[in-house]
Amino acid sequence: MKLELIATATFGLEAVVKRELQNLGCRIIRAEDGKITYMGDERTIVRSNLWLRSADRVLLKMGEFDAGEFEELFQQTRALPWEELIPIDGQFTVTCTSVKSALHSVPACQSIVKKAIVERLKEYYGIDVFPETGAAYTVKATLLKNRVTLTVDTSGKGLHKRGYRVADVAAPMKETLAAALVQLSFWREGRLLVDPCCGSGTIAIEAAMIGRNQAPGLGRDFASEGWDFIPAKIWREERKAAYQALNRQADIRIMASDIDPKAVAAAQENAIEAGVDDVIAISRMDMRKLSAAEANGIIITNPPYGERIGERKQIDAIYGKYRTFLSENPDWSLFLLTADKEAEAKLSERPADRRRKLYNGRLETCYYQFYGKRK
Repeated sequence: MKLELIATATFGLEAVVKRELQNLGCRIIRAEDGKITYMGDERTIVRSNLWLRSADRVLLKMGEFDAGEFEELFQQTRALPWEELIPIDGQFTVTCTSVKSALHSVPACQSIVKKAIVERLKEYYGIDVFPETGAAYTVKATLLKNRVTLTVDTSGKGLHKRGYRVADVAAPMKETLAAALVQLSFWREGRLLVDPCCGSGTIAIEAAMIGRNQAPGLGRDFASEGWDFIPAKIWREERKAAYQALNRQADIRIMASDIDPKAVAAAQENAIEAGVDDVIAISRMDMRKLSAAEANGIIITNPPYGERIGERKQIDAIYGKYRTFLSENPDWSLFLLTADKEAEAKLSERPADRRRKLYNGRLETCYYQFYGKRK
């Protein structure tokens, strides 16, 4: 069955998610702020949830239409084939957002969409009361300038919930963002990667999973696993294929360190849970003692910044160390995410080779990229 799907993404990561989808063999329809629309089938839903590293969720698009009045919203929602997705015992909820729409009352829109779906299902199944004992379906109504998009969430918990984060520290980075930072760098198998401010180890762990071709969704379940719409056989086949794609022989060398012993302990626990502790050397170290273990390495890091954690003097000391390190090791590359708008001049004697605006939660940040000289 041909399906229209939407992979949602944090602003700034759309190109990364689009590339991931293309690598999965998906046909892209369009890329917009915060989402990539693509075509697929039931297997595509499974594969997307298992393999997407930087997307937030995978949504199944049910319909899109204009509605400036509540009656239009009701009738056009009711006209959609909800019975093809929601079984007689399905339990479903409706969420809603409304931006610059004539239908600005979110509670009213939720109620009308819910009622329209119920009426459609009552007519199809010939009953008035539904048991709602089966799988869960979360319908999302998005209203933007009177344009209504109705989707159903296939993921359940956000895709950043890999399942390996058993220990945490202050201001943790989302796994999806960490994976994007690695994919936006030039790191590859066989090259040393270092994160001297590793926190709970997210960047290092995501890099190890990428290097091993380890599907990020292997350790968790998804809302659509319980849907009759997708045969259980497809889930079994795709999980088996993902396990077979895992490359445990990959040449991966990652060093992660932090000055905080609690962060080091958290990173070690999380790496063990993710199954990548054998390729990440985690230690307690003041990053000001950072040295080049070998040539042509790469640093990918998210150091403390004043808006969240850390003090100004400490942050400036970190920047100063990176500046000295890059000067002494010109073949090394630095990829650093920070909200500090003055960081670039402090990090290096030369301008960054590239800057990319990204969001860490709701905080606007810049991903500074300093490329090392090739030997």
